[in-house]
Amino acid sequence: MSVELVEVVRSGFRECVHRGSVVVLDAEGTPTLELGEVHSPIFPRSTNKPMQALTLLRNGFDPADDAELAITTASHFGEPDHIALVQRLLDRFGFTAADLACPPDLPFAEDARARARTGSGPSPLYMNCSGKHAAMLATCLINDWPRTGYLEVEHPLQQAVLATVADVTGEPETDLGIDGCGLPIVPVSLINLARAFAGFTTAEPGSAPRRIADAVRANPRVISGTNGPDLLAMSTTPGLFCKIGADGVHAGALPDGRAFAYKVDDGHDRARMPLTLAILRRLGVDWTDAHTELAATAVTGGDARVGVIRAIPGVL
Repeated sequence: MSVELVEVVRSGFRECVHRGSVVVLDAEGTPTLELGEVHSPIFPRSTNKPMQALTLLRNGFDPADDAELAITTASHFGEPDHIALVQRLLDRFGFTAADLACPPDLPFAEDARARARTGSGPSPLYMNCSGKHAAMLATCLINDWPRTGYLEVEHPLQQAVLATVADVTGEPETDLGIDGCGLPIVPVSLINLARAFAGFTTAEPGSAPRRIADAVRANPRVISGTNGPDLLAMSTTPGLFCKIGADGVHAGALPDGRAFAYKVDDGHDRARMPLTLAILRRLGVDWTDAHTELAATAVTGGDARVGVIRAIPGVL
């Protein structure tokens, strides 16, 4: 069963509790903390994007630079720099937004969303997975695979993704789901998700997994956006490679292979930063005032701070 991980305290009263499961690994891949269901498969959601990007590199995709590789792994906020990167990738391989099979959307970032709503309206370009989809189209072109139908599990690209996920996680074959962008998604246990992330940071320099980890760490804003959880976590923690997934999933690893993965049962975003920061503290990162600020989110009443959202003391 999952356990209580994060609490919302208002005026000294415990108002809400978020339950979930967490695994923390040492540099050898041995669990130092297991809370809840860390061996049962979950949908990793966008924490699978580094594995999908690895598939593309293994099948001939050659990004123009680290920023282009980063947007391939992104859950971007649809801000102008994100859209410019996705458009550059489409242009480079002769595609347009109409070729993207991800659903049309508005940007996640509020200012970009307001501009899009009064301008072009929803577009597949704004969908947070559009960078991945653009790179998938490019990989289909490179391999002379069909450029339509690339969402289908029978497509050669998705078969390659399934093989890569099995390779880096060691998960047995199981029933697939469909992710928010329409692509197949492979269930993965938290413990194997954490080990997969460790494999990216400990891979040999210049190898495909290490290229992905290095590109993400060099471009944390590209994979998220203004004040995004991954941007904040990586900006305050040198060497951290991490990626959020929808509905309360997060995974990450440090350069020596210390790693974590968690799933918040109710998927609430407010539990993310306190939980991630508590895990980083347990992993022994060099703690700063910036970490302290992120570890406890204020609960307000009017204009006053009247409480806190925090990892439950003593649990981690």
